[in-house]
Amino acid sequence: MSRAPDIDYTATSLRPSWASLPPALHESLTVALGTNITHVHNPVTSGFTGGFAARADLADGRQVFIKAAPEGLHAYQAYQREAEVVPQLPNSVRAPAIITTAHTTPTGTTGTTTPGGGGGRWFAVVSEWVDGRMPGGPWTVEDFGRVTAACEQMAEALWPSPLVGLKKFGELVAEDVGVPAAVLSGEQELPTGLQGWVPQVLPELVELMQLAPEALAGDTAAHSDLRPDNLLIDDAGTCWTIDWNWLTLGPAWLDWVGLLPVAQYQGIDTFTAITRSPLTADVPSDYLDSFVAVIAAYMMKNADAPPPPGCTPALRAHQRLYAWTFLDWLAARRRWHTVDV
Repeated sequence: MSRAPDIDYTATSLRPSWASLPPALHESLTVALGTNITHVHNPVTSGFTGGFAARADLADGRQVFIKAAPEGLHAYQAYQREAEVVPQLPNSVRAPAIITTAHTTPTGTTGTTTPGGGGGRWFAVVSEWVDGRMPGGPWTVEDFGRVTAACEQMAEALWPSPLVGLKKFGELVAEDVGVPAAVLSGEQELPTGLQGWVPQVLPELVELMQLAPEALAGDTAAHSDLRPDNLLIDDAGTCWTIDWNWLTLGPAWLDWVGLLPVAQYQGIDTFTAITRSPLTADVPSDYLDSFVAVIAAYMMKNADAPPPPGCTPALRAHQRLYAWTFLDWLAARRRWHTVDV
């Protein structure tokens, strides 16, 4: 394979229909919203989970976005975490506001919850509807500029962290830093579908991993899963950020740099951008490379495994694309193009 696999991020999920959700959840949402739900649109097709997610029209004229999942799916915990996090974000962070939450209990009774509270068979979170489009399909200079400005504003607003008790990003990826060494030693197989020169650069990837504890230190709250399908650009050009369930503490540049390798792969000059952005202008190059290497290792770790329960096969295609593009980004910066392939 001479190029990374192409992925249409607007068609990566397999979501249930509104009609298939428990009637008790329909009732619970009606109570929580204080008005009837008159129409629910087709579920969105982005994302990698089997959680329900769709726009809904309400009898009082509002449009909202409903996400719901049953207990046992990753989305069940993710939606509860998002309902906890978003209300605590500063106003300058453009995230769709949480309107309400609802749940059903294991016995089928209904009720409303405060964000993060409750339990039961199904949990739903309702946010304001933002009519926007996903950037990065492919990246354009204009959209890259909008998203860069949003990341810079977000990093400023999230330092110091408005939330307490957050896990450090380095802790989140602690197991992943050992992947290159495990592949190099033969303890783990190198995933299929990567560049032919990857085995030759494993020793340098191992060295970059040793910098990770220092490189990933920081006390800025980070989205930690920022990618194009977690961004929306509305008609006014405002960039919104969604799916806030992986919040961690890290360096101020973490979210933005995580977008650069794919943008570079799609023609954006991110190497010049990192010298101009206040997020990275004074950051040691090896710190940025260490972070990108960590994400590449994370994406390599389970790329050939079946997707987790509740996730679609597109998740593994996404991981392979990111492993490829993050390694390409490192190859250009660290002159790996001289490797004999």
